[in-house]
Amino acid sequence: MADRNGTGGAFPGAASLKAALLAAVLVTATGACAPGGEGGGRTPPPLPAASAATGAPTGGDETDAAEAAPRTLVTGLEVPWAIAFLPGGDALVTERESARLLRVTPRGEVREVGVIEGVAASGEGGLLGVAVSPQYETDHFVFVYFTAGDDNRIVRYRYDGRLSDPKVIVSGIPKGGIHNGGRLAFGPDGYLYASTGEIGEGGMAQDRNSLGGKILRMTADGRPAPGNPFGTLVWTYGHRNVQGLAWDERGHMYATEFGQNTHDEINLIEKGRNYGWPEVEGVGDRPGYTDPLLTWSTGEASPSGLAYARGALWAAALRGERLWRVPVDASGRAGRPTALYTGEYGRLRAVAAAPDGTLWVSTSNRDGRGLLRDGDDRILVISPSA
Repeated sequence: MADRNGTGGAFPGAASLKAALLAAVLVTATGACAPGGEGGGRTPPPLPAASAATGAPTGGDETDAAEAAPRTLVTGLEVPWAIAFLPGGDALVTERESARLLRVTPRGEVREVGVIEGVAASGEGGLLGVAVSPQYETDHFVFVYFTAGDDNRIVRYRYDGRLSDPKVIVSGIPKGGIHNGGRLAFGPDGYLYASTGEIGEGGMAQDRNSLGGKILRMTADGRPAPGNPFGTLVWTYGHRNVQGLAWDERGHMYATEFGQNTHDEINLIEKGRNYGWPEVEGVGDRPGYTDPLLTWSTGEASPSGLAYARGALWAAALRGERLWRVPVDASGRAGRPTALYTGEYGRLRAVAAAPDGTLWVSTSNRDGRGLLRDGDDRILVISPSA
């Protein structure tokens, strides 16, 4: 849900973009996602086109022949949920079910950093997001988001070869069997952003006093960041279940969002806006709600991780079992999306841009909703094209 502010004013060109989008979006009931949100079972037959704000459709299984085949970096993981890079090029990787935090090198070496204490993994909950401080070389802070016994929470650790000094910086984020959100990422402004879900209780997303169904923005101590629109942790609201956050080089912020029965989304995220759930799914063109940059039928996507590289967003699809490449222009508008690797690796969960310019992508075939392949779950390395 992505483009009208609370007073009904649109960003430049939004009216024409939304008109084109309304003409292009195809609603397909047969592709409906179960209320669980992450999509289950095998991918259905190819569904209608994804629709960008330009109104240009794309075939659901179109493949960019110029894209190089992924290289398998690591195998034998257990639902690797998030990837965040340390300054030297190694990555920290979370496993949702085991609660392990792993360190993975660009050569594919894997070492267990530790098991995060207090994780209560069940349903879509467990050890979820991880982020590395922009000042890591001086403060050695890493952050994790996980489902505990009574809530979802964000915990800061000091990591200098081992984990120490855990500090809960945010607690009380609603938890449930579904829609726990969980993505953590530092923005170009140096503040930590976290995505939360509405745990299947849609009204929570519209309640600005609740932490559920939001994107949060905070300091490294968990306090509301300066400039937050409501004086709280809340940056935006009206979200169903966001699991992907990314910024382009111009500072535009984007998020993937699970729809329910008709439309999954990529949204352009702007301060204080209401992205509509549960009042609007997909494009509503209703004053006070922000419409998406792009929608898919739920069978084509169930989008989780998101990264930006080489002029495009790269969105991992769970039920859709593909990697979507979505070009974005200087104003943050989305162009014609392309589906890559459809069905080749199963459910895709995390996407992260590595310091060397590659993308690391994790599979999620051991989450109870995919078909296992030899070596699952794995991390793939992709050299993205422009």
